[in-house]
Amino acid sequence: MKPRIVVLTGAGISAESGIATFRDSGGLWEQHRIEDVATPEGWLRDKELVNRFYNMRRKQAAEVAPNEGHKALVRLEEKFDVHIITQNVDNLHERAGSTKVLHLHGELSKVRSTVDPNLVYEVGDRQIAIGDKCEKGSQLRPHIVWFGEAVPAIEEATRIAEMADIFMVIGTSLQVYPAAGLLHFAAADIPKYLIDPNADEVAGVFNLTVVKEKAGIGVPQVVDALLKSPSLL
Repeated sequence: MKPRIVVLTGAGISAESGIATFRDSGGLWEQHRIEDVATPEGWLRDKELVNRFYNMRRKQAAEVAPNEGHKALVRLEEKFDVHIITQNVDNLHERAGSTKVLHLHGELSKVRSTVDPNLVYEVGDRQIAIGDKCEKGSQLRPHIVWFGEAVPAIEEATRIAEMADIFMVIGTSLQVYPAAGLLHFAAADIPKYLIDPNADEVAGVFNLTVVKEKAGIGVPQVVDALLKSPSLL
């Protein structure tokens, strides 16, 4: 059985492909306040604005490509059972070739019913209009976990984290919970890697190697080292 590597990725890895992140721009996403475009209250106030915003983000995500960080993680699948837990809503991991990806905060390429959250539809980069409805006659909304909403996938993510033989964290400030807490569910004695230009030691986390590099540089370095380490295979 292949050793299991669990990878938690954040906005940093997507930013290198050209996807805007709100934390780097004063709490704004493309000049929009988070409260207006990424909360249930914002949706209730102005569905047109929120829908237009996500149409723009969907289009932007379709125009960028996976970077060296994404591609390096695919190489790990040659010798490891790789599970990616991502806070990102783009599909760059999948487009790079990763086969096991869990999206904590939803997916831009999907929309869902506003009356039945189990009715989820793949739309790719297609634009959605107010008036587009699910089969139950309800308006479609972005398949995104907004601020203030529960994170349905967190229980599955926790189970995956607990089963890791190696744990990697890439491109995240570890400030957004509950995702940031996943590192603490990994066994204390397994190897852990934190790859981010602003990375630092994490209190209470043992066997942690900090790599202060962007994903496009740091991830290939760590992947090459893991693939060359016979003791891990």
